[in-house]
Amino acid sequence: MAQLEDLYRLDHFIDTFALGHYARVLEAHDLRSGNAVAFKLLRPEHMQADGELRWEIRAFANEADLLTKLSGSPHVVKLLDSGYVKGSGDAPAGGEIETFGADAAAFSRAMPEFTARGWRPFLALENLPRANNLFYAMRPDRHTMRLRLPTEEGLSLALQFAELLRMAHRQSIVYLDHKLEHLYWDGVHLRVIDLNSSRQLDGTGNGSASFVRMDIHNLCVGVLYSAFTGLSPQKAALRPQPGPASDVEQRYQEITTLDFGIEPTLSPALQELLQRGAAMQIETMDEFIEGLHEVAAIHGWDFPGRYTNPASRDARTQVRAGLARLRRGEESLREARDLFRDAAITEGISPELEAELRRLVIAINDMLNGRAIP
Repeated sequence: MAQLEDLYRLDHFIDTFALGHYARVLEAHDLRSGNAVAFKLLRPEHMQADGELRWEIRAFANEADLLTKLSGSPHVVKLLDSGYVKGSGDAPAGGEIETFGADAAAFSRAMPEFTARGWRPFLALENLPRANNLFYAMRPDRHTMRLRLPTEEGLSLALQFAELLRMAHRQSIVYLDHKLEHLYWDGVHLRVIDLNSSRQLDGTGNGSASFVRMDIHNLCVGVLYSAFTGLSPQKAALRPQPGPASDVEQRYQEITTLDFGIEPTLSPALQELLQRGAAMQIETMDEFIEGLHEVAAIHGWDFPGRYTNPASRDARTQVRAGLARLRRGEESLREARDLFRDAAITEGISPELEAELRRLVIAINDMLNGRAIP
C-alpha cells in the first residue's frame, strides 16, 4: 500500500462557499502528474464501525460509474482517480491509500472490502476555477443587488445543459440534483459536477418517463429560473442546498409555477417554456431543446430549418461581442485590484501611498459590486 503523502499533497478546502452533505472537497496536487485536482473525500461521520455501506458511501461508486458513462460529454467534470484512504479527519494528514485510477468498476468492486476496514472512498476530479462556479458568481455582494445571466448566455448554458441531459437520458440516466453550486460557467462553456445523487434507471415502464419529466422540471426550477432572474424559486435568498439523497427528489416538488414579476423584460416565450417545465408538461429532452431553439431564434440564433430575423441575427453578433468585452473588462478590474491590494501590504511603503492604494481597492470593489453580469 502507498502512503497518501506519496501520491497527493492535500491543500485547503475549496467547498466552503457551498458545503455538501456527504463529502468534503480539497484542492490537492497529484504528485505523479503534477496537476492540481479536486480531492473529494467522504466525511468521517458517514463511516460506521461495522463497515456498513451507507448510501453516502455508495454514492461515490454511483458517481464514478456515471462520470465514466458520460465521459464523452464536454460538459461533465472528468474523473481522474478513485480509491480509498485510511487517514482520519476531514483533511487527513497522512495514512495509507489505495488507488484505482478512472476504473470505476474496480473501484466499486473494492468498496465492501475497504469500507469493512474503515477506509474512506475518494474521487480525484478536475479542479475547476472557483470564480466560475455559478452559485459563487451569482451571490450578491450587497444585500440590495441581484445578479442574473444575460439572456444570450443563459440560453447558451441551457442548450449545453440540455444536450448533456439528452445524452444522459438516452443512457437512462437522470441528473436530478439541479442547483447553481453544481454548475461552472465562464460565459461560454458549461461544466457540471456532482453526479452522486443522480440515478441510473432501468429504462422501462412509466417510472422512467416520470423521472425524465422530473429532471426537466428540476432543470427549469432549480437552475434556469435562478440563472435568468437571479432569484431562488423557493422565495428566499440564493443559498446552498445541501441534503441527503432523499431531499433531491423532494427539493422542488411543490414548485409548479414560477414568478417572473421581478424580471418582466424576460422573453415571454422563454417564460412560457420554463413555466411548462415547472408544471412537468414537457415529456422529453428533445421537446425541451426544440422549445429552446424557438426561443433562441427570437434572439437571433440560427438553427437549420428555422427562420431567424436578419436584424436580430446582426444584433446578436453585437451582443456577443459586447458580453465578451464585459467579461474581459471585469477580469482586468479584478487583476488591477489585486495588484493594488498586494502593493498596499508591502512593508516599508509610506502611509500616504498605502492610503492611496487602499482607496483604489475600495473604488474598484464598488465598480465590481455594480457589475452588469455575474
